[in-house]
Amino acid sequence: MLVTRFDPFAEIRELEKRLLSAVNVPAAAENDKEVVNAFVPSVNTREDENNYMVEIDLPGVKKEDIKVNIDPEKRTLTISGERKFKEEVKKEDYYKIESSYGKFMRTFSLPENVDLENIDAKTEEGVLHITLPKIKKEETEIKEIPVK
Repeated sequence: MLVTRFDPFAEIRELEKRLLSAVNVPAAAENDKEVVNAFVPSVNTREDENNYMVEIDLPGVKKEDIKVNIDPEKRTLTISGERKFKEEVKKEDYYKIESSYGKFMRTFSLPENVDLENIDAKTEEGVLHITLPKIKKEETEIKEIPVK
């Protein structure tokens, strides 16, 4: 007899897995076109002494189809755009499409020390690189107040 440890969240994880896999299964749609997966780009974030860096994988997305917006009031960074579907499907041939296409939007809250005026964004080899400079903390002098 095999003894396994009870996991109270196993059923929830299994349900989540089934729900997510159901979303990613292509389904038939009108005009014999296939509905493809929603495009959710992968994001990597990191920081060094002077900057926060955000890298978003956007293979097949043209520079003109990408928008990067800053909301200074909410202190948010929003990246949006569209990975357009290539209409190359022939009626007599069958193609399986595993790539994801469609519109996307990702929003991130920004730390208080981001310099909102000097943010830089560029694309290189299918990756969007966003550099968010940190505001330099000024060294504060300790001032002595004379007691009267």
